[in-house]
Amino acid sequence: MIEVRGLTHDYERRGNPSVKEVGFTIEDGTIFGFLGPSGAGKSTTQALMTGLLAIQQGSVTYDGLPLQEQGRRFYNRVGLSFEHPNVFGKLTGHENLRYHAGLYSVPTEDPGRLLEMVGLTDAAHRRASAYSKGMKQRLVFARSLVNRPSILFLDEPTSGLDPTTAERVKEIIRAKRAEGCTIFLTTHNMQTADELCDVVAFLNDGRIVAMDAPRELKLQYGERSVAVEHRTNGAVAREVLFPEKGEDAARLKALIDSGAVETIHSREATLEQIFIRLTGRGLA
Repeated sequence: MIEVRGLTHDYERRGNPSVKEVGFTIEDGTIFGFLGPSGAGKSTTQALMTGLLAIQQGSVTYDGLPLQEQGRRFYNRVGLSFEHPNVFGKLTGHENLRYHAGLYSVPTEDPGRLLEMVGLTDAAHRRASAYSKGMKQRLVFARSLVNRPSILFLDEPTSGLDPTTAERVKEIIRAKRAEGCTIFLTTHNMQTADELCDVVAFLNDGRIVAMDAPRELKLQYGERSVAVEHRTNGAVAREVLFPEKGEDAARLKALIDSGAVETIHSREATLEQIFIRLTGRGLA
């Protein structure tokens, strides 16, 4: 179990922290989504949780032991994928993974197998400097798996990927969870979070403004609606109605009674719509 309590970080130490009293618990074997726009404090929180930034205020514990007392063994069990690919350009993809594997004192994955998993087999022996941004992103993701981590930190893992490759990465993430891996996923892509996460936290201006399972957030903050297609004067018209509103409920009943309805589809609020409702801002 991962426990974060009162995490606060001020880069300039001038009273304007980028992360403010952040706290949450992540159960073993779950995917925890940390969602918000760029600059909200997501990457800073991840850096504090992995020791890349020194904790100024608050605490991070893993199975009851503070991060500062974890020792070198902690990094043998953690995988980390950065939003901005940081690879050795003069090394091939295969050499990048082989070099990284040598940093661990635990059994590691075969570099060839990892490259195959992310669709880079054909580029395995090409210098990483010649990779496209998406290929570098896949290489960094593959690198995060090299030590067979039990805790995985993923920062925008599908950024810059085409839909097919993004789906492949999601499948790998789901497979890791099925193996018992605990995953901390930071993203501004609400659709990805909705598909993958067991619990999500909305981060805005360094503070958590809501946290729960995606379905529970939709039930708590979303408005139920239906999309109705009906034929009027020979043409098909489409309306979105909110049955909980009196006038919309009456309109829906009238349409059904008229026999003009051709299709009805229920709709639920998206995580992005809920985020906008809670914060008054979008994710751009």
